[in-house]
Amino acid sequence: MSKRLEGRTALVTGGSRGLGAAISRQLAGDGATVAVHYRTEADAAREVVAAITSEGGRAVAVSGSMGDFAAVDRLVDDTVAAVGPIDLLVSNAGSASRGRSVVGSPDDEYERLLRIHALGPIHLVRRVIDGLRSAPRGDIIAISSSTVADAPPFAAPYTIAKSALETAIRTLAREERQHGIRANIVAPGLIDTDMGQRLVRAKTGSDIAGVGSQSPFGHVCQPQEVSGLVAFLASAEGGYITGQRITVNGGGQDPGIF
Repeated sequence: MSKRLEGRTALVTGGSRGLGAAISRQLAGDGATVAVHYRTEADAAREVVAAITSEGGRAVAVSGSMGDFAAVDRLVDDTVAAVGPIDLLVSNAGSASRGRSVVGSPDDEYERLLRIHALGPIHLVRRVIDGLRSAPRGDIIAISSSTVADAPPFAAPYTIAKSALETAIRTLAREERQHGIRANIVAPGLIDTDMGQRLVRAKTGSDIAGVGSQSPFGHVCQPQEVSGLVAFLASAEGGYITGQRITVNGGGQDPGIF
């Protein structure tokens, strides 16, 4: 019996840690060949690749900074050389803002996050769009954040950049539908990852386990609860879904965090 993503070739940016690693492993487990992108943590990327190959999957590690357009170009060239044309792009790489107010955040902070979260991913889409258009099916899935719609204080550089990305994805969905490309947004809340741990510790001074009982359904969202959705959207079962923003936060914001 063939797997639901057999024959697909995926690039997962930020695919070496946390949610990105879970997405990389999920897609590979469903049959896709996966390029696991990283910026600096080569060892983590190699560990994800090793885990995938040990389970019979196909994966390679590729590097580059999403805030550097020339690096994005090299990333695409390296990926295509290693695994062939990309027909499934998961834009997951990101960076947090520094917790300052709208007026207290310097210009370079806005520019840095816009390049990482919006301009870099748009440039990446521009570079892979021909392969997506010529494939039997193409998918672009952007990982955003449920907090974007809430405009939380002291996070404007991050939420503004993610908002720009979301607008680009929704527009791409309408522009590229004629070419068989689906484009969707997955917007999680707090996730039990290293980044989630750091966020909770910074906000509450305690471990992420301490907020589990206050969270929807009695636990903090697990990476696999998001990665499974990503795989579904890229599968035949999700073939009639495009231009959507799907929030994964248990139906409400996580208490005391955002």
